Amino acid sequence: MEKNLTTGSVFRTIIQFSLPYLLSYFLQTLYGMADLFIIGQFAEVDSITAVSVGSQVMHMITVVIVGLAMGTTVLVGRAIGAGRRKEASAVIGNTVTLFLGLSVVLTLLLLAVREPLVALMATPGEAVSGTVFYLTICFLGIPFITAYNIISSVFRGLGDSKSPMYFVALACGANIALDYLFIGGLGLEAAGAALGTVLAQTFSVAVSLLMIRRRKAGPQLSAADMRPRKATMGSLFKIGVPVALQDGCIQVAFIVITVIANKRGLNDAAAVGIVEKIIGILFLVPSSMLSAVSALSAQNIGAGKQDRARQTLWYATAIAVVFGITVSVAVQFAAEQVVGLFSSDPGVILPGGQYLRSYVWDCAFAGIHFCFSGYFCACGKSLLSFLHNIASIICVRIPVAYFASVYYPDTLFPMGIASPAGSMLSALICVAAYLWMERKGTNT
Repeated sequence: MEKNLTTGSVFRTIIQFSLPYLLSYFLQTLYGMADLFIIGQFAEVDSITAVSVGSQVMHMITVVIVGLAMGTTVLVGRAIGAGRRKEASAVIGNTVTLFLGLSVVLTLLLLAVREPLVALMATPGEAVSGTVFYLTICFLGIPFITAYNIISSVFRGLGDSKSPMYFVALACGANIALDYLFIGGLGLEAAGAALGTVLAQTFSVAVSLLMIRRRKAGPQLSAADMRPRKATMGSLFKIGVPVALQDGCIQVAFIVITVIANKRGLNDAAAVGIVEKIIGILFLVPSSMLSAVSALSAQNIGAGKQDRARQTLWYATAIAVVFGITVSVAVQFAAEQVVGLFSSDPGVILPGGQYLRSYVWDCAFAGIHFCFSGYFCACGKSLLSFLHNIASIICVRIPVAYFASVYYPDTLFPMGIASPAGSMLSALICVAAYLWMERKGTNT
């Protein structure tokens, strides 16, 4: 379970760590993709819109949880890199305590505000009831979503990116089977999509806990490790909260853009929801690079190997940028065909292709600031990640999307430019911050 990431070829280590993470992220993304694809085969546009809107809300909640869990990955990685296994156990135990309470509070809060939340999303009237059903079921499953992501964050901090891949593979297969049962067989539409997702996630957590109990390797937890410690909790919050706020604000920006699209009508709303799912798949590579940089750099910084941590950042950035440019060029020739995989409605395919052609360039620019964000987190400076994303959202993403919608009501192409333009600003800020840290010698 535990793996040393501080020796050997940096490039090979990145690939070996990131490939299982990439596959597990891909499988996790298939949750929403499977819901959208399968419901598109058995239901009308109102149900597609309900799932696309509801899954965006759930994605926002999930990325906030994952962002907060980044503190666990970094602190466990540093402790393992420095050979402090008791410290790693304390971090893991305090993580369990923290997120157990958080998941209960979050579930109750979201259930109380689900209907106002659907209204706030400017959900088209035809899709309101389906969206409420979808979110109600998904909110009840938040403790299991939280548990999966916490377990995964611990494994990655230990240098093990394969185990989370196995857990999510089981859940993905179960989710697809349950979707066909609930949506295709029983005709439950949006509610069936949510029920399949939650039950599959519950199954994944149960299997992962069973495997952990049977394995003896890695830090061993005791009751004392789960007792809250001020210093440990403080460190978890110091790293995790800025990342959670950053990721949450990014998703709020996406939701604002979704609201803008929803006000344009049902077809544009469905088109934007489909493209967001497609972009979610393409973002798997930059996201896996972020995870690789944070985990690998944390272990290397803990082991006193700062040069190796820097090399990890630059190798991962190069991989992400090359991928982003390649896929962006390829999409220009097949945008409508890709959108057509999720809907046969020409009124959805045309605007979806327009939106995808411009939005897809975000893959290249986001790859840069994702990698730098991972490095900043490993250095204990996750506040930098929060600041550059806030600047991007306030100065570029939301205003560009709004004005593009107002002045170009007949096409979604200009709205799609908002995201890559925002990521370009983030990338520039990240590079400037890194150079400043190098000059001041504060990058460790």
